[in-house]
Amino acid sequence: MRILLAGGAGAIGRQLTPALVAAGHAVWATSRSAGKAGVIEAGGGHPLVMDVYAPDSVEDAFGAARPDAVIHQLTDLSDYDLAANSRIRIEGTSILVDAAKRHGVQRMVAQSISWVVPDGDTLATESEPFRKVVTPGVGELESAVLELPEGVVLRFGQFYGPGTWRSSRAAGSAATLQRALAPMAEVGSFVQVADAAAATVLALGWPRGVVNIVDDDPARAEEWMPVLAASLGTTPPPIPADLPHGRAVSNALARQRGWTPRFPSWREGFTALDGGVVVEGASR
Repeated sequence: MRILLAGGAGAIGRQLTPALVAAGHAVWATSRSAGKAGVIEAGGGHPLVMDVYAPDSVEDAFGAARPDAVIHQLTDLSDYDLAANSRIRIEGTSILVDAAKRHGVQRMVAQSISWVVPDGDTLATESEPFRKVVTPGVGELESAVLELPEGVVLRFGQFYGPGTWRSSRAAGSAATLQRALAPMAEVGSFVQVADAAAATVLALGWPRGVVNIVDDDPARAEEWMPVLAASLGTTPPPIPADLPHGRAVSNALARQRGWTPRFPSWREGFTALDGGVVVEGASR
């Protein structure tokens, strides 16, 4: 297939381009900066400069790629700007979906998050409703992608590995180290970034709908924080007393569809933290 990868220089994008090429796809990958062209070319992709908020830029990208499918990996978290990231989830996704419709593209695979379900003590499946207060923009992103006849939403666990905050690069910055070790809830789920990319490649052949992409080992904060801290050469901070309970998430559907994570547990993944070359840039 001809693939338009929106967000080809981010943590997943850098993993995705070579994985897609290895699977036989032709990839046109976008970045807001022409300076990222070398990263995309190194992975075997065709670089495109695209500003998702500029209509002509989006049209040019679709015209150049003439895609059979779009992979939406756009985020805006390098400066931990949550408002900017919410905007790209809402406005950016809507713009991509509208462009796909104009160009006759029915298939889109998009990045979402797994911590959208209500707190609880049972494994959450894709059938769970959103919790009452959810991360801004996530509902809008998922609804927009699922307007397409072959829209697939991947609800990823918390990322770690090359290019993310939870990588060896965290040790070089106090702010990044703090983000790497900060728990969002008492219980959560992780996924290594290359495993997330592998699931995305497979999802090009999956039916429309939502799929959780997490490892096999949901974790309590007091379990994972010391392991990650040791890998980063530091000690974990105190666990906040006011954390929400959170929820363990099931990956059964993804496994039924053929996804097998290289790192089935963060326990091994944190030990081999980068799993390869450390790259610049960061995601959640």
